[in-house]
Amino acid sequence: MFEQGDLRFVILHLLAEKPRHGYEIIKALEEQFGGMYSPSPGVVYPTLTLLEELGYASVLAAEGGKKLYSITTEGTAFLETNRPMLDAVLARLAEATRAFGGGPTPEIRRAVHNFRHALAVRMARGSLSAEQAQRITEIIDNAAREIERS
Repeated sequence: MFEQGDLRFVILHLLAEKPRHGYEIIKALEEQFGGMYSPSPGVVYPTLTLLEELGYASVLAAEGGKKLYSITTEGTAFLETNRPMLDAVLARLAEATRAFGGGPTPEIRRAVHNFRHALAVRMARGSLSAEQAQRITEIIDNAAREIERS
């Protein structure tokens, strides 16, 4: 979703709006993309650490392992110095958001999540017989046809 270095601009931009926890940053980006994209914690938290090491972000408070990050004066200056880059990144994000069209409704996202979970739970129980695999395939294919007809 992001090119090299883009995420630090986006995170700083979000921190410029208000202090946030890493989880809040993940959720803000997920909401922007209508639930169709969510950055992983394995990307967001190291970026926050990098921003802190660069002096662009600082931890306002830490409770129970949760750090509340805020943009620093240096971070604000960095964003202003790199305004053309920030604007380009935000324009690409806006275009991606338009392409996602706001994403599916919450009910559809929930149903898709339930489907994925049910399939993962079933697959984790062990190997499928040929009949079981055929039955699951039929269920999925029938659901796909019904969705296409709706």
